[in-house]
Amino acid sequence: MRTRHREPQTLGEGTLDRMARILAARNIDPGAAPAQEPETVSPLEALSAGMPPRYRAAVADHPQVLAWVRAVAEAAVAPNQGARRQVTTGPSLLMAGVVGAGKTHQAYGAVRRLVQSGVGVRWRATTAADLYADLRPRPGADSERELAAVSRCPLLIIDDLGAAKASEWVEEVTYRLINRRYNYELPTLITTNLAIRDLRAHLGDRVASRLAQMTTRVEFEQVDRRRHRLAA
Repeated sequence: MRTRHREPQTLGEGTLDRMARILAARNIDPGAAPAQEPETVSPLEALSAGMPPRYRAAVADHPQVLAWVRAVAEAAVAPNQGARRQVTTGPSLLMAGVVGAGKTHQAYGAVRRLVQSGVGVRWRATTAADLYADLRPRPGADSERELAAVSRCPLLIIDDLGAAKASEWVEEVTYRLINRRYNYELPTLITTNLAIRDLRAHLGDRVASRLAQMTTRVEFEQVDRRRHRLAA
């Protein structure tokens, strides 16, 4: 079977005139330069845009937090050849200490460190109180879908765990969230003002047991840094 080679066709004057009339009707200058593509946003800029203003410059400097960052970065994998490695699984941290000890600052700083290391991070941050508010059944809201989204997020910050009022519903929701992240080894940064024994009493044995197995506990100094700065 022979194929015919067709020479490139040129546009006739009539066609060019019609195109010119169409462009003029649409107020398009045929000689204008094409629109410039918007500048790409760096991963660090995108991260900062999604952070609360107070923590956009947060720096992680605690040795155990830095060790966690290295472990999670090393566990990151590329979805396909040539793609940037993404955070998928890894260890978790339970950061305990008094109010104002810098736990939340370290958590956000750890996410910044991860991005700076060159890996991709899909993450989410919430306080325990906000989490329970979002998950409470109410008209027009799919609380089960929301719980699934939080549970599956590759990297999750849960701030102030144990601060919400204890109840059977709080214990059950917390267990479902922590249990899924435990089973799938999803890295989780948790801050709390409670001792582990108080967490057990507040959230139940099942949650406390999962946390003990899935997290490295980091104790922060017994100094309220916020009050210290005000007194300085």
